[in-house]
Amino acid sequence: MKRNVLIVEDDIDIANLVKLQLKELNCEVDIAHDGLQGLELFKNNQYSMVILDIMLPEIDGLDVCKAIRNTEFYVPILMLTAKSTELDRVLGLELGADDYLTKPFSLLELVARIKALFRRVDAMQTTKEQKNQSEDRQKLINFGDIEINLLSRSVKAYGSEVKLTAKEFDLLNFFAQHPGQVFTRTQLLDKVWGYGHDGYEHTVNSHINRLRAKIEKNPAQPDYILTVWGVGYQFTENL
Repeated sequence: MKRNVLIVEDDIDIANLVKLQLKELNCEVDIAHDGLQGLELFKNNQYSMVILDIMLPEIDGLDVCKAIRNTEFYVPILMLTAKSTELDRVLGLELGADDYLTKPFSLLELVARIKALFRRVDAMQTTKEQKNQSEDRQKLINFGDIEINLLSRSVKAYGSEVKLTAKEFDLLNFFAQHPGQVFTRTQLLDKVWGYGHDGYEHTVNSHINRLRAKIEKNPAQPDYILTVWGVGYQFTENL
C-alpha cells in the first residue's frame, strides 16, 4: 500500500536520509525545511504520517504539532529532535505527538518506529471499519424474507419494496425487535401508539390486518405476525 509522508526537518542531510528509508517502505515523500512550509504542505495534501523536527525555522515543531492536532484529520506524528530532556519529550507528547526519537538515532530504530506507527494506524482503521459495519448491520433487521431498514424506514418483503405507513412501520419494527414475545392489544397500543385506553383495540387489529396484507405471502395463514388466541399477537422467532 502506497503511503504519503511529510518530513519537516531543516537539516537537509537528515531529511534526505529519512526520505531514503521511507522510499524503501514504498512511501511517497514531501520535505519541508521550516515550520511554515510544513504546515502549508500539510494543509494542501493528505499524509499517512508526519515526521517532525522540534527545532525549526519560522515555526518550531511543537507549534506545528499543535496546529496539526487542531485539524479534524488524525495523522500519526513522529518527532525528531536533538533535544533529549524529559521536558521536551513530555511537551511533544502532550501536544499530540505519537512517538519521539532523539538524534542521533539508528536507521534500524527509525524504521522500526515508523512501521510500528503504521501498524497502529492500520489497526485503528480496521477497528473503525468493523465498528461501522457492526452499526450498519444493527440498522438492518432480517427475518426470513423480510428486511427492515431502520435508517431509511423502509421494508422489503420477498425482495420487493413494501410501502408502509409510519405507524405500520413502527408496529412491524416493534414486533421484529421482540421476536417470540406475546403482546396484548392494550400493550401494543401503549408501546407503539403511546396510549392504552380501552375501546381502541380495533386500531391494533386494523393495522395488523393491513400489515399482513403487505408483508405476508398468505395473510390468512401468516408466517410472521402470528395470532395467539385469547391473548394477542407475537412475531415469529422460527425464521
